[in-house]
Amino acid sequence: MTRWTVLVASALLAACKPADGAKATIGDPAPPYTTLALSGDSVRTTDLKGKVVLLNVWATWCAPCREEIPYLQSLYTKHRDQGFEIVGVSVDTRGQEENIKGFAKDFGMTYPIWLDPDERIQSLYLALGVPASYLIDREGILRWRRLGTVKASDTTFTSTLAAALAAGS
Repeated sequence: MTRWTVLVASALLAACKPADGAKATIGDPAPPYTTLALSGDSVRTTDLKGKVVLLNVWATWCAPCREEIPYLQSLYTKHRDQGFEIVGVSVDTRGQEENIKGFAKDFGMTYPIWLDPDERIQSLYLALGVPASYLIDREGILRWRRLGTVKASDTTFTSTLAAALAAGS
């Protein structure tokens, strides 16, 4: 490895560190996150304490996101009465609210959609693109994460979700 390669790699790693010392480490409290909902209201992850939350970072232009949304919607429908909340965090650019609303309607998304055109969640939760998902338990602890598509065949996810739903219910 050349000296230049080491310098570039070091710079890239430093750039990926979360702001203000926040980190998204399994078993630690999930970093608090505040943004606007598609409705325009201010929303915070801390307001969801007591629920099992799947933060799903996505965009309308993301093909893998389109693949996973029907599965996520089915999970939401099946488990919302058990205190399960999915929050779809759209990283589409500013001014795309109508496009996002149309997309959500077309895909039958009934779970809340939050907006993050500045992609602050990306650095806060150490996401390297979309989709990215983070499962937070009722106490606000990060229990699972996936950089990539969430699939029903992922037994690590399904078992972690089941355990989180069973705890405190």
